[in-house]
Amino acid sequence: MQKTRIHAMFSASSGNWPGRMPADCRESVGAGTGRREVVHNLVGRGIYADDMAKTAPSSKLRILGNSDMALTPIGFGAWAIGGGDWQYSWGPQDDKDSIAAIHKALDMGINWIDTAAIYGLGHSEEVVAKALKTASRKPYVFTKCSLCWRDDKSIYNSLKPASLVEELEASLRRLGVETIDLYQIHWPNPDPEIEEGWETLERFRKQGKVRWIGVSNFDVEQMKRAQKIAPITSLQPPYSMLRRAIETDILPFTKASGIGVINYSPMLSGMLTGKMSAERVAAMPADDWRRRNPEFNEPRLNRNLRLVELLRQIGGGHGVTPGVVAIAWTLHHPAITAAIVGGRNAGQVEETAAALDFRLSEDEYARINAFLAANPA
Repeated sequence: MQKTRIHAMFSASSGNWPGRMPADCRESVGAGTGRREVVHNLVGRGIYADDMAKTAPSSKLRILGNSDMALTPIGFGAWAIGGGDWQYSWGPQDDKDSIAAIHKALDMGINWIDTAAIYGLGHSEEVVAKALKTASRKPYVFTKCSLCWRDDKSIYNSLKPASLVEELEASLRRLGVETIDLYQIHWPNPDPEIEEGWETLERFRKQGKVRWIGVSNFDVEQMKRAQKIAPITSLQPPYSMLRRAIETDILPFTKASGIGVINYSPMLSGMLTGKMSAERVAAMPADDWRRRNPEFNEPRLNRNLRLVELLRQIGGGHGVTPGVVAIAWTLHHPAITAAIVGGRNAGQVEETAAALDFRLSEDEYARINAFLAANPA
């Protein structure tokens, strides 16, 4: 079978491209579930790239919102590979390690990458492009807009049409693609510009420069404003067992509205990986933004490290790391389509790839929630 993207593999004779998967390859669900899992064997039917499917044959693909994109339960997050020397960096990063991490993710069966123009001030997108030039498998590529930077590396927000046009063209050039699979507004700022910004993304979609459009970090009212203009394919919010605010209003809304959800920071930016310690936090580079995060400082740090030991106990019985347990906890929520999981080298990716298949039992999920209730932030 030819190596290519899922969305490029629909037969021209089937009448199902573009815009939807063949009806007999989609699980029938009630309106507004916001999550569909493709559980059929797609390998022999020309839907899922043969070489990618073989690496994770038991993974369930999940349709993202109103799109035709069938995603693996986790995707590769490209924030950290943007490198150092900018406001929200993770410290220095070797591009060779980043490329190896992306290749490993694809080899393990992950079929989508999420990046953003702002990550490394354009560098993350460039690294993704370099990796895909030599990759044997071509994933879906998602990126984000609305965060811009000046020559002095200071960052500002803009949803003005002219700014977004400039951003899109720059992302297309850096990524080396003609069309972006999912283009997302990174932050809803400035708030008064949301409508004109969303109108501009819808225009990009109609022009064929992006296939689907989504939002990130939006609240319910902001999503409702956008919906009056054009459908929202997906929301990208922060979500982990230590950051649960979206459970109250946002996730019920996306589930009822059929909006896909790809959550970021399921391991809370490395806190829940099982490799963090007070000593490691203290030794973080000066430009690592996590040094300023309350979860990496006392009094929360001690509580978080105790939580990790519980995740280690649960994961130990299954041969998986605390980070994989943390990811599985987020995927347990029915409104979550898939989780964004970062990786700075191939070894990290190989460890977390177990989250493609590992799922928590109800008892294990309850044990974690009991700890969280007994040890509030």
